Amino acid sequence: MNARPSPYQITAFTYVAREKSFSRAAARLDVTQSSVTQHVAKLERQMGTQLFIRRRGGLELTRAGAELFSVTDRLATMEQLVHEKISDYGALTDGHIRLIANAPRPAMPIIAHYGALYPKVQIDFTLYDWTTSMELLMERKVDIAIVTEPEDSDSLFIRELRRTRYKAHMRSDHPLASHKEISLRDMQNDTLILPEDGSLTQKVAAQKIREQDLSFPRIIRTTTFPMVKEAILHGLGIGILLENSLFPSEKLAAVPIREMTEEYRDCVTIPADKRDLKLIRSFMDVAVDARAEQVF
Repeated sequence: MNARPSPYQITAFTYVAREKSFSRAAARLDVTQSSVTQHVAKLERQMGTQLFIRRRGGLELTRAGAELFSVTDRLATMEQLVHEKISDYGALTDGHIRLIANAPRPAMPIIAHYGALYPKVQIDFTLYDWTTSMELLMERKVDIAIVTEPEDSDSLFIRELRRTRYKAHMRSDHPLASHKEISLRDMQNDTLILPEDGSLTQKVAAQKIREQDLSFPRIIRTTTFPMVKEAILHGLGIGILLENSLFPSEKLAAVPIREMTEEYRDCVTIPADKRDLKLIRSFMDVAVDARAEQVF
């Protein structure tokens, strides 16, 4: 009969999987890196399989590792909840949040607001396309995501922050910038600028273009929303983006699109069992307050 893995092995593995690094996991656990490495190595021997693959950008979970992490991360969350319930918790002074979003706003104003209130809490923030954001959430590789129209799932807790619609973004000196409304057909002579494959924006825009039986001979697909903004500011064309998804600029104009009047929800989305964690609750509260104060 195989020996049961020790709690130390499970904890070490879970933190390495979260941090994608043995050294960062050791720092989070306040133990030596060799201790973490040994615990994970013992766990791999017990399971008879490799749990991590070393890549240039960090560690990557194998299939077996990903399946194990989906369970151990829930266990670590429950242990943290128990600790918070029985401990005499004072002010929130430190911690670590893994946060992603599919657009710079409203995420960045909320992060700024949160940082002012909790300056010692570390936030790792990265932009991903919509598809990748949902995958990372479902795989429990992040704590919080601020995404547009997240997929409904019993494993996720979703809180709406605002509703927004798509507009045509262009330089303020563009001939169409002074119009109160334009159609997709009005934009056909321009280069269309869209975010990368996997983005909600690209899916919605492609569907609307098909519905109108239109074609755009020139389309530029960029890697991130900031790159879309830079392309627009450099006069490369017109971008289709959700209103207020970029930091306001006097050099940019956003014009309503006649065929794209639907509203979309920007939401804070978290794994449901992490909802009651103190760090997560604190961020959620700040996001809701920011919504009420209309800081984004």
